[in-house]
Amino acid sequence: MKNVMPFLMFEGTAEEAMNFYTSVIEDSAITSITRYGPNENGTEGSVMQATFTLKGQSFMCIDSHVKHQFTFTPSFSIFVVCDTEEELEQLYTQLSSGGKLLMPMDNYGFSKKFAWVNDKFGVSWQLNLP
Repeated sequence: MKNVMPFLMFEGTAEEAMNFYTSVIEDSAITSITRYGPNENGTEGSVMQATFTLKGQSFMCIDSHVKHQFTFTPSFSIFVVCDTEEELEQLYTQLSSGGKLLMPMDNYGFSKKFAWVNDKFGVSWQLNLP
């Protein structure tokens, strides 16, 4: 086995999502992008396949050229352990903007502060301050 990584399927917003995620999570970067060319299945210039890292964790994503009856679900989420309350609050503000709150920021007893949000792309994030 060479590698295991989360895979995110977007429908036209993969590059926007990668740019957003790598801008709000420090030590992150887009590592590769292959785009659809002319006369290929996907929209020319959209993401055929890309990889990016968030704090060293690799992710793969695509812009699906096929419309599906499903999207992201909170049963799979990106769990972020924050170092400070300020870091958690900043991520909470950025990731929840245009998205949906699943569990507002609070002390739920298992951590000092915790929040669960779906971002504007529908991807689910759990933000934790232990």
